[in-house]
Amino acid sequence: MPRPAVFLDRDGVLNVEAGYIRKESDLQLIPTAAKAVRQLNELNIFCCLVSNQSGPARDYYPLAHVDALHQRLSRLLDSEAGAKLDALYYCPYLSPQAGGVVPEFTRWSTWRKPNTGMLVAAAWEHDLDLKQSFVVGDKATDIDMAHNVGAKGILVKTGYGNKVISGKYQHQTRPDRVVEDIAEAVEWICKSL
Repeated sequence: MPRPAVFLDRDGVLNVEAGYIRKESDLQLIPTAAKAVRQLNELNIFCCLVSNQSGPARDYYPLAHVDALHQRLSRLLDSEAGAKLDALYYCPYLSPQAGGVVPEFTRWSTWRKPNTGMLVAAAWEHDLDLKQSFVVGDKATDIDMAHNVGAKGILVKTGYGNKVISGKYQHQTRPDRVVEDIAEAVEWICKSL
C-alpha cells in the first residue's frame, strides 16, 4: 500500500545556503536539520532528498563532486543525530537557455524542478503516495513541484525562503505552510499526518 513521504530540498533546507559549493567542507548543516530528519526516521516516515544541482551542467565541477557532497551530507546527518535519508534524487541537467554548457548535462529534463520527475521516480521506486506527501523547500520551484503532483508545499524561511515570501525571488507562489526552518516544518507535518 502506498505511503506518504517527506521530500526535502538540500541547499537552504538541510544545509546552509552557500551558492555553488565547491569545497566539500563548505557544506554545513542547518542547526535543526539532523534532529528534524531523525524525528521523521523515528516515525518511519519516508524521507527523501530532491534537489536541482546544475553545477555539472554549468561546468563548475564534475558530477562526482555532487555525489561527494551528498556523502558528506549523509555523514553529517548520521553523526549529529543518527539521522538518515531513505533516498536521494537530484537533477544535474540544465537547458542551454538557462546556462547549461556541458553537452552531457545540457538539456531540458522532467527531473528539473518545478517538473515532477524526481517525485514520480521516487513514488514508483518506493511505493509512495504523492497526494499524501509533503515537499519542504526554500524556493518557489519547490512549492510548485509539490503542487504539480498534489502534495503539500512547505516553504522554510532559511535559504532563499524570505525572498520568496517578500516576492523578491522568482514568482509569487502560495505555499501550504510557511515556517522558520525544517524543524518547524517537521512539527507541522507530524500534526498533519
